[in-house]
Amino acid sequence: MTTRTSARELSGRTLHALTRRYGAGEPLSCQPLSQGLLNRGYRLATTRGRYFLKQHLAGDPDTVLPLPRQHRATAELAALGLPVAPPLADRDGATVTLLAGHCFALHPWIDGRHRGGGDLGRADCRRLGALLGLVHRALERVILRAAPEGAAPARGRIKAACPNETRQVIDGLLARVRQRPRRSGFDELAEHRLLERRVLLRRYEALRPGVTEIPAAGWVHGDFHPLNLLYRAEGPADPLAIIDWDRLGIRPRAEEAVRAAAIFFLRPDGSLELPKISAYARAYRIAAGVGPAELAAAVHRVWWERLNDFWMLRWHYERGDPRTDPQFGAASALVVWWTRHRRAVRDAFCA
Repeated sequence: MTTRTSARELSGRTLHALTRRYGAGEPLSCQPLSQGLLNRGYRLATTRGRYFLKQHLAGDPDTVLPLPRQHRATAELAALGLPVAPPLADRDGATVTLLAGHCFALHPWIDGRHRGGGDLGRADCRRLGALLGLVHRALERVILRAAPEGAAPARGRIKAACPNETRQVIDGLLARVRQRPRRSGFDELAEHRLLERRVLLRRYEALRPGVTEIPAAGWVHGDFHPLNLLYRAEGPADPLAIIDWDRLGIRPRAEEAVRAAAIFFLRPDGSLELPKISAYARAYRIAAGVGPAELAAAVHRVWWERLNDFWMLRWHYERGDPRTDPQFGAASALVVWWTRHRRAVRDAFCA
């Protein structure tokens, strides 16, 4: 079944009901936004200003905390001075609005733009790493106050992906690729990468990480990447707002730092900008209080995770959803490059 979460027009009746509830004036325009893979976003203009209207579709399996608790946590972070834009409260003080079976939240509009790692200098990379470290530290302080109902991070254990299960996924995807009546360039690349990954798994399966304890204080943003960070449109690369906190939850914090770097500093050819990662990671370690050993273990786990992961191909072939197709070339090349340069990548994060 095909899944679509792109924004669509909202009815005038819905918009008027929403703006009345928030005391936000009369709606003038509501423009759907195209960026983002889950949920829907709108740029809303009213007689009282501009807003970001988010429609939550409840289709993200990685969502952990209910929305009201997420919102309380982001409000606490903003109160500490971190660049966060918590949702606005309606006339009754609620930050979540249910209307005709749909769930909405209204945020202040922030004029800014997204920046990838290629747009960031060394000093900007240090600021980025320090910001994520400060977020992780601050979440330790605010999460229990913002979400006391069963929110204490309990210890757990995570198990690394099993190579045998991954090979079954590869076989299933290869069958789908080879059943295509007309092969595209994407199909050819997918088959090449699947066969290549099968070889890499056989060669490196002895390096599978062992069972790992989840750190007791592991609250993380959950989806920290360039599309969830807004910068000033002009001037220095100072982050204005970290957005989209739907995946706020308990996970190994150093792994979030590694995953974020693998997105921010990924080149089109699938390599990583290691000098920028070094600047980013050093600042992160200082701000978060994370030692090199913890980060080295995270680098290894995330590498193994990438070696066994095919979510973009599963979206394309199993869900019929091509929205991640443009990312597949660089992301699939990264797995090969990272495998060949494992020591250099580890050193960049830990030196």
